[in-house]
Amino acid sequence: MKPNKAGCWGHQRRRRTGTWTLGALLLAVRPSNGYWGLFSWLLSSLQSLSSSPSPCPRTNPILALLTITRLLSRKPSSSSMLRNIGYECAAAGKLPKQNGIAWRGNSGLSDGKNDTDLKVGLVGGYYDAGDNSKFHFPMAYAMTMLSWSVIEYRHKYETIGNYDHVREVIKWGTDYLLLTFNSSATKIDKIYCQVGGHQNGSMTPDDHNCWQKPEQMDYPRPTQICNAGPDLAGEMAAALAAASIVFRENDAYSKKLIKGAETLFAFARDGGRRRTYSRGNPYIAPYYNSTGYYDEYMWGGAWLYYATGNNTYLSLATNPGIPKNSKAFYMIPELSVLSWDNKLPAAMLLLTRLRIFLNPGYPYEEMLRMYHNVTGLNMCSYLQSFHVFNWTSGGMIMVNRRRPQPLQYVANTAFLASLFVDYMNATGVPGWNCGPNFISSKVLRSFATSQMDYILGKNPMNMSYVVGYGTKFPRHVHHRGASTPNDHKYYSCKEGWKWQDSKNPNPNNITGAMVGGPNQFDQFRDVRTSYNYTEPTLAGNAGLVAALVSLTSTAGNGIDVNTIFSAVPPLSPRNPPPPPPWKP
Repeated sequence: MKPNKAGCWGHQRRRRTGTWTLGALLLAVRPSNGYWGLFSWLLSSLQSLSSSPSPCPRTNPILALLTITRLLSRKPSSSSMLRNIGYECAAAGKLPKQNGIAWRGNSGLSDGKNDTDLKVGLVGGYYDAGDNSKFHFPMAYAMTMLSWSVIEYRHKYETIGNYDHVREVIKWGTDYLLLTFNSSATKIDKIYCQVGGHQNGSMTPDDHNCWQKPEQMDYPRPTQICNAGPDLAGEMAAALAAASIVFRENDAYSKKLIKGAETLFAFARDGGRRRTYSRGNPYIAPYYNSTGYYDEYMWGGAWLYYATGNNTYLSLATNPGIPKNSKAFYMIPELSVLSWDNKLPAAMLLLTRLRIFLNPGYPYEEMLRMYHNVTGLNMCSYLQSFHVFNWTSGGMIMVNRRRPQPLQYVANTAFLASLFVDYMNATGVPGWNCGPNFISSKVLRSFATSQMDYILGKNPMNMSYVVGYGTKFPRHVHHRGASTPNDHKYYSCKEGWKWQDSKNPNPNNITGAMVGGPNQFDQFRDVRTSYNYTEPTLAGNAGLVAALVSLTSTAGNGIDVNTIFSAVPPLSPRNPPPPPPWKP
């Protein structure tokens, strides 16, 4: 552990000022005509939830977490708390015989079989949302988020009895991602980036033109090949690198993940392949269009550094060209919001972690300090008093600017805010400065709690937006498998639409899935055809699981400071070069 530099915080407590300052903020970011806004939510424990009168039952974060970690479940838990909780059904491929989901079975067993260069096809992984498509970009992001939560909060997962389960969830995803490229090679020229999908205007039977549960799909499922895509490759590299830390005790598998991550990142950095993976692809761009890839350079580079200890990756992640090209310091409100498309706030927080606990000094300090400052500014912007983002009258911050499906962005931001608070707590720092104002970390927690209360039922609809949690939750979730009866009858592409159009509640509860959420007026339509309200997503639930485990104090407090640094060698900061000779 090295001595602190000015403006950095570490373990020399007697030298600590007790606050994090953003006094040099204007040097770290450039002005724009936009405001910075807030959206952070924190849930700590049953006892610490809001004590004010509420029309809904008090939320239970442990139960909510246990429920939601079923999102990707394929195996029943031994925990007695889960015996009466239905398990989620996003898993594709050949499921274990005892998968715990009566209405789920094997599916997608022919995926990728027509691609002769694939040894075992593309069987496995996870379906993305209410259809049967497998989008590899958000899938990889979901695995990265889950791995990050396990690295930081392993002790909490162990306390609630879900550590082994969440690792199985991650491995089901990373095993699949390893199939999508030649993971045994050091250099690749393509990645399989999607299975299934829909092309706008097409009337051919496909994932959108048919309403069939995964087990009954009998239409062609084309695969999409990407010969370029730093964004996709960078996110996949991040997923495998983060998972390699989760599985560090399984040396062979961890090394396999690292090798795959390095191969993918080399593909991402290939100068001849620098265009977004979705550009010009009608099967991808309308659904998971990527707006850039420099954030994945920072994100993937950071994770590979933590996984390998190779300074080359840290040098890339702190190269001034990366934040410049990603506009990380432009004070654009949308860039403070983590999503499957924008990794900037997460990547900067992840690198801020390095500065906080290890303080590598020169030559990384200048850029790490900038990342730290902007991370602090992001957290300031998440506070309601800064009036950046609009709020609903019922108390939900609209970080996605009135666009539909807001809750996944709320969950993602909650995780970042919660982690920031835990970093403060780990160093004994009570708060940070937003300009001239000192902000206590308790303010961030209080706000976070209010947002979690909103998601779990304290809202004008008095409805939990997590299926199966509470007494009132969405019953008409936009999901093919959940809406189709498990009556052992075959429903064709066209016949299945009667289940989408049915006014009856879903015959199968998709327990643990968080739906898209309400609109800007706190209104929610529990209608299956209103997918912006009722459709769950893989990426959204991964953020929710991460946020819940971080905010749950009844399973223990704080983070695991050191595990993420297991591969990082002892740091010996170099002295900066001398100034150039003075010339008259």
